[in-house]
Amino acid sequence: MNRTEIREHIFRMLFRIEFNGEEEMPEQILLYFGDIEEVSKRDREYIEGKYHAVAAKKDKIDRLIDEHVIGWKTTRMNKVDLTILRLAVYEMKWDEDIPTKVAINEAVELSKKFSGAEGPSFVNGVLAKLA
Repeated sequence: MNRTEIREHIFRMLFRIEFNGEEEMPEQILLYFGDIEEVSKRDREYIEGKYHAVAAKKDKIDRLIDEHVIGWKTTRMNKVDLTILRLAVYEMKWDEDIPTKVAINEAVELSKKFSGAEGPSFVNGVLAKLA
């Protein structure tokens, strides 16, 4: 799997946080990986590790996002955009392997694929303020 595909899987796992309690996530992770065909052990460990890292910082990430958006709060945001922002903010602030420009670009690409028409510009604008 390439980095873009891996990031998409992390996004999909993180999106489940919006609809499942913390106690349900271990089962959700198993279900998710049960639906993926041909994922290597290394990729699975990376995906799961990054998911856990982002989830562990969710509250801190949400506070950062709230501090940098005008007229919006994470509690009112589109859940797709919020999940994309969480992943990108984690990569920008805590993942030393991902350059900020790459995190922003990949977030915009995820938004083009999964969000609405205004999603890419919204995500780009929020991340630009955070950068």
